[in-house]
Amino acid sequence: CTLISGERLREIEPYAAGIKAIHVTEAGIVDYKQICDSLATQLRHSGHDIVTDAMVTDITELTHEVVVSTNRGDFAGSYLINCAGVYSDRLAQFSGSTDTMQIVPFRGEYFSLIPEARYLCKGLIYPVPDPQFPFLGVHFTRMISGEVECGPNAVLALAREGYHLTDINWVDFLETLRYPGFRRLAVKYWRTGLGEIWRSASKAAFVKSVRKLVPAIQEHHLETATPGIRAQAVNMNGSMMEDFCFQSTARIVNVLNAPSPAATSSLKIAESIVKRLSQNFS
Repeated sequence: CTLISGERLREIEPYAAGIKAIHVTEAGIVDYKQICDSLATQLRHSGHDIVTDAMVTDITELTHEVVVSTNRGDFAGSYLINCAGVYSDRLAQFSGSTDTMQIVPFRGEYFSLIPEARYLCKGLIYPVPDPQFPFLGVHFTRMISGEVECGPNAVLALAREGYHLTDINWVDFLETLRYPGFRRLAVKYWRTGLGEIWRSASKAAFVKSVRKLVPAIQEHHLETATPGIRAQAVNMNGSMMEDFCFQSTARIVNVLNAPSPAATSSLKIAESIVKRLSQNFS
């Protein structure tokens, strides 16, 4: 990483605003779907199965194996890694975890630049992080395809898979509202939360925030893109968990929190998980 002047910043990103910047020369982007497809292909070719649409209903850890009960039958193995994202806390409870943290889902809404405006961003443009929040803030990302995404905001989702405003799961939503940690979080940061809701409701407000990075952006430059869900781990005291969190037993590793950039770091995280689990290999 190199601290560069505003003049050097504009040589790299001519339309970016800033008096200084941190230049990360090794920063890059991948097509994460293609990576997952490639990993799946390698697993299948080496004789492994991938089972989807299987809802876990129970986990039983025995002396020599772990049994996972699902709506598609039982699966048994020597070890289990729970890396279930928005459902990681629930699966951890199945395995006997007594951790009091809870996943609170936040929907991140994105826009993409219309083709005529993509010249405004050559690579990756991020704001200075806010040390109070583990969120990246609204940023620009040039994708593998050449498209440029900007976002996300962070709005409380009404379901753990609530990718759209109309997606409501009352069990998930009431679980969030009942959790003391969320209520303490909401009281502490209600002003910030209202700001995120306003940016979600008002495209003009969203444009105002992205102009802090690229002042030339106009409202007609942005078109709605695919939203995402952030599985934010919240502690009982109302603080957002900012670091990776693992909980282990003899045959299970629960990944309770994997904050951004979890996708970028996924292979390195996998090494850490296997190293942790291998201490119990027999």
